Amino acid sequence: EPVYLWVHDGQAEIRPAGHLWGLDTGPAQARIREELADARVRVAQIGPGGENLVRYAAIVNELHHFNGRTGMGAVMGAKNLKAIAVRGRGKVQVHDPAALQALARSVPERIKANGGSQLLGSRGTAGFVAATSAGGGLPTRNFRSGVFEGAAAIDGEAMHQALGHGSTTCYACAVRCKQVIAAHEPYEIDPQYGGPEYEGLAALGAYTGVSDLAAVCKANELCNRYTLDVITTGAMIAWAMDCYEQGLIGPQQTGGLTLRFGDGEMLVRLVEMIARREGLGDLLAEGPLRAGQAWGPEAAALAIHTKGQPYPAHMARAKGSLPVVYAVNPYGADHMCTEHDAFLLPDMPDSFQERMRALGILGTAPVDATGPLKVRLATITQRYMSLLDSLELCAFCFANAWFFDGEDIVAAVRAITGWQTTLWELMLVGERRIQLMRAFNAREGLDARHDVLPARMVEPLVGGPTDGWRVDMDAWQRDRALYYAAMGWDPESGLPGRARLHELDLDWVVDELERHGALAG
Repeated sequence: EPVYLWVHDGQAEIRPAGHLWGLDTGPAQARIREELADARVRVAQIGPGGENLVRYAAIVNELHHFNGRTGMGAVMGAKNLKAIAVRGRGKVQVHDPAALQALARSVPERIKANGGSQLLGSRGTAGFVAATSAGGGLPTRNFRSGVFEGAAAIDGEAMHQALGHGSTTCYACAVRCKQVIAAHEPYEIDPQYGGPEYEGLAALGAYTGVSDLAAVCKANELCNRYTLDVITTGAMIAWAMDCYEQGLIGPQQTGGLTLRFGDGEMLVRLVEMIARREGLGDLLAEGPLRAGQAWGPEAAALAIHTKGQPYPAHMARAKGSLPVVYAVNPYGADHMCTEHDAFLLPDMPDSFQERMRALGILGTAPVDATGPLKVRLATITQRYMSLLDSLELCAFCFANAWFFDGEDIVAAVRAITGWQTTLWELMLVGERRIQLMRAFNAREGLDARHDVLPARMVEPLVGGPTDGWRVDMDAWQRDRALYYAAMGWDPESGLPGRARLHELDLDWVVDELERHGALAG
């Protein structure tokens, strides 16, 4: 039977949720708060997408904060766990409250000095859509091109002017980057579900060739309402449209539907069908690995994914480090697991270059360059971004383009815990997480054979400033082998190496991998 978990006052209760099963996330949250007689209860939950085990279902917190990728919502659905409701009344004790308060009070001045933070506060990540297209890096029509002629129509500025309904924020954050939208026609868009981020506008808009802002925003609202990962949802619809336009499938496979890039009404309809696993939506709900097998090898080759996770809206063919990063990342392609190539451009602000030097990354390079410097960028900043994930720190405050830096993280950890730690020590925490994920994969049979790129990455981009750009596979092979060596993995098999695991005090992982024959020398 469906249940939800109620955590409060040091207790945890499992409560029946049959009356909540099948509800969209908005009504479900309202019912839980009404039932518990407390409007301050916080709720993490799944909608129909998770309940119906869509492979890429998400978990939503407070209706518009998402654990978006890797299908954790489907895991909750498989356990018949509708929601986790929490009410905290205690106080968080920290080692040095004055030091932590001083860091927090510095935020307004830091935001004023950071142009990117100001843009986030006014338009959110949605404000980067048009600029990304102008630079040739916006994946369009299932990654055929890096330029979308409809980018300005779905950019954050257009969304703000047409549908803007203010902004909201994560708890106590001064940036307020979460945009809220609302509409009554041609689609009803409920503001309680927030609004699209850059990735949502790109995946549901540019990926599918849809420049109808209302349709893209409605599709995004449905993803939020039903708890679907917007990137994978857009990628699966774009893949189906590509297969249809290339004649690899027809009405017999689609249930009579005509799939064409640019069809906003079909976009909205397919999101509904995926969440409810109706008709074609049942197949698309399976994700690229399983769905690709249904339509044959030519269709499967058009699915843009690694390890079953579709690519985000940051073009690997336009950034030299990303092809290796997307291939080797333990849970598939992820744009938030590393810093990107623009940090190494010689004309970037001094603050960017200072951040890179502080991490030990020296030198400059064109954005599409490959080679040792780009591998160094990947390995070092992956450790840093993994640290942010380990500490639950937002990348839009603590990553290297924003207003807190590594030494601020050290100061915060010291103030909260009293640990006399260093950035070097904390970076090792980030690396341990990466090594543990790699070790888990190796134990389960994943190795270099799974660190691969989709076929389209070797095709040249069409149009704009990145016209003709593609992944050079010889350079990619060299960089992947160098990445493996830098991480202490076998350059051929990609299996974790004994020496680096011992150095990170992960002796028990060495023993585990040896038992399963998944350890390099």
